[in-house]
Amino acid sequence: QVQLVESGGGLVQPGGSLRLSCAASASIGSIYAMGWYRQAPGKQRELVAVISSGDSKKYADSVKGRFTISRDNAKNTVYLQMNSLKPEDTAIYYCNAVDGLGRNYWGQGTQVTVSS
Repeated sequence: QVQLVESGGGLVQPGGSLRLSCAASASIGSIYAMGWYRQAPGKQRELVAVISSGDSKKYADSVKGRFTISRDNAKNTVYLQMNSLKPEDTAIYYCNAVDGLGRNYWGQGTQVTVSS
């Protein structure tokens, strides 16, 4: 079992930045992949960014060039640096982990609101 706790959400003006953190209860070095998803009101949950145990990264087209995913294995933490935020980035952001057996784990979510 892996427990995930997100933090760092909040209210920011368009063009601003936020950094989300996801702290895992287990060593993330043994986790196959970790990622960030988001869900806006009335919309499906969508992938934002994912990072593999080998440090391979993938981003949604809508955030490429603005968001950066990274991991600190020593702290069992994954980060999502979000720059040049837009109102359409407003959503609940969820941390996800997939272990070597393909099991999915989710955090409770953190709200990000981009508004002037």
